[in-house]
Amino acid sequence: MNKLSFKKGGLTALLLLMPLSGIWADGDDLSEVIAGLDTFWVLMAAFMVFFMQAGFGMVEAGFIRAKNTTNILTKNFLDFCMASLGFFVFGYALMFGKGNGFLGLSGWFLIGAESAADVPLFAFWLFQAAFCGAAATIVAGGMAERMKFQAYLIYSFLISAFIYPVIGHWVWGGGWLASIGFNDFAGSGVVHTTGGVAALIGTILLKPRMGKYRPDGTIKMIAGHNIPLASLGVFILWFGWFGFNPGSTLSVGDGNLIARIAINTNLAAAAGGITAMITIWMVSGKPDLSMALNGALAGLVAVTAPCAFIDPWAAIVIGAIGGIIVVLASIGLDKIRIDDPVGAFPVHGVNGIWGTISIGIFGKSALGLPSDGLLYGGGFSQLGIQLLGIIAIISFVLVTMGTIFKVIDLTIGLRVSKDEENLGLDIGEHGLESYTGFQIIE
Repeated sequence: MNKLSFKKGGLTALLLLMPLSGIWADGDDLSEVIAGLDTFWVLMAAFMVFFMQAGFGMVEAGFIRAKNTTNILTKNFLDFCMASLGFFVFGYALMFGKGNGFLGLSGWFLIGAESAADVPLFAFWLFQAAFCGAAATIVAGGMAERMKFQAYLIYSFLISAFIYPVIGHWVWGGGWLASIGFNDFAGSGVVHTTGGVAALIGTILLKPRMGKYRPDGTIKMIAGHNIPLASLGVFILWFGWFGFNPGSTLSVGDGNLIARIAINTNLAAAAGGITAMITIWMVSGKPDLSMALNGALAGLVAVTAPCAFIDPWAAIVIGAIGGIIVVLASIGLDKIRIDDPVGAFPVHGVNGIWGTISIGIFGKSALGLPSDGLLYGGGFSQLGIQLLGIIAIISFVLVTMGTIFKVIDLTIGLRVSKDEENLGLDIGEHGLESYTGFQIIE
């Protein structure tokens, strides 16, 4: 930079800062500026988490067959629509309203509602609504290629309006789990275990796709139709996670905390991708990209709960273990003939559980945890609390979502007809192909 441009730049900066000098001189005005920055931070994080819906859509579309692409994308699109309305009418009140240890009972339609953070209500609501949408959309992948669209819409509204918010109240709304010291910083348990376990129970009730498991005991590999699309989706999700985890600070006040959460998020994803690739390479003899992609997501899911309470080396270990167990869980589901087309339960359910438990092992009281984890001399106290909390979340989701899916199945039905499944849900359910003018061979 030459001297002239340096002088121009310095003059420009000075002119920009001069109007703020009066603000900085006044304590009340300074607090307003800080509040504005916090609001901006939370809104930008909410926008990034919202963009993760595109990532989920691309991943799920890429991992399934071409004939069902429109269907899965429609479900992802409507998930956020349902989540926004359900969380506005009922969900926020149940999650953050004044009530008891089990659920909130005030603030329906946001009338009389209060923000649970030091940012305006509407900003906080949007951030939480984006999380709600993420929990709901996880299930689409596990139940892909054979679930009725109208049945899915009913499920999507109910989990967004009632099931997810109750669990959120237990942990983030001052409920009973929060009162005993349970911690889940950004949602390995609240968001991902909820969505992953719901996907598992729905997948079991739906039964496998036709032809997936042959009578002779062999397994037909039903390949996804567009790995580049799935890869793009994972990169979008990875990017969005920098809003998901650091944004959960809900304030720009502690730069060190935000930076530590960001690096932990990144390192866990990288480690998960590598260990998943190595694991599937050892098992199958090939470095399967689809497993590496799910490994990165597994690392992201696992680090979401402990990201604020651990050192970077621990994030690598947590992500690396996540990458291994996502492969083993995927293989295990096939062995017991549970057909999860995109790995919703191995990625979000299994690693949501692992991430929540890992706080009790790697967490540090010096980083804000109530007590040290097992590795730092804290004994089994925090680990026991984390185990109790995750068992409670799993049990609640199994009972409530199992009931919801069963009632839907007994009334309008969960699964499309055999003819629709053979033809593809794009035509059978929507009358609209994703790819026109091409002959799709499957």
